[in-house]
Amino acid sequence: MPDPIITLTTDFGEDSPYVAAMKGVILTLNPAARIVDLSHLIPPQDVRHAAFFLAGCVPYFPAGVIHVVVVDPGVGTERAVLYVEAAGHRLLVPDNGCWSLLGRDAASPPTVLRLNEPRYWRESVSNTFHGRDIFAPAAAHLSLGLDPKKLGQPADEWVRWEMPQPRPVANGWRGEVVFVDHFGNLITNIPAGVVRSAPDVLQVGKKTFRRGFRWVRTYGEAKPGALVVLVSSAGLVEVAVAQGNAARRLGAGVGTPVTVGWAR
Repeated sequence: MPDPIITLTTDFGEDSPYVAAMKGVILTLNPAARIVDLSHLIPPQDVRHAAFFLAGCVPYFPAGVIHVVVVDPGVGTERAVLYVEAAGHRLLVPDNGCWSLLGRDAASPPTVLRLNEPRYWRESVSNTFHGRDIFAPAAAHLSLGLDPKKLGQPADEWVRWEMPQPRPVANGWRGEVVFVDHFGNLITNIPAGVVRSAPDVLQVGKKTFRRGFRWVRTYGEAKPGALVVLVSSAGLVEVAVAQGNAARRLGAGVGTPVTVGWAR
């Protein structure tokens, strides 16, 4: 059997000892574990960003990988730690909705357990670092073949976060920015399928464009600095600036309203 893979996603940054401490706990229990860093640059406490990030990468990993997610503004409170099996993927997550976008279209409902068995935690548990003291050892035990049912009891309720839904408006669709990537591209919640022809009206926040933007297939079709609208790799309408930063130019961010439409 190949060495088990454990991935880590956190908002810890790259200049703290926290990620290294989690790795140390995992490797102490299972030196054969293969640890893969997905990201440690999730914006601090940004559960929505984490949800979109996970939905964009976890489905491309093989089944059986253990995904540990520590974006956890509720650490030390009554919020639960969950073990989740959704659409063939295994996750250890805080109960704050960060995994909600995974497995939405799966044929079967997720399996969710609430961790409550401390024998699989570190002996001393910090109130502020469950990533090291609960998530990491639980992941290591799972990688050694532990039956997940030993971690805790089935959960019937958990926190859900659903992506806001766009709505049709006169001659167009209105949604909002749900994710801003590293390039400043604005990913909206408007599905590509509703855009059946090139839009000629774009509104981002209070800025309206009836000209001055292009509907393109890919960034390279436009000159540097051009404002463009296209279909993102996630199948959602995206507003971008070719070789530039749309978020900065338009003063937009997560939650900014976006409308695409047709004047005719």
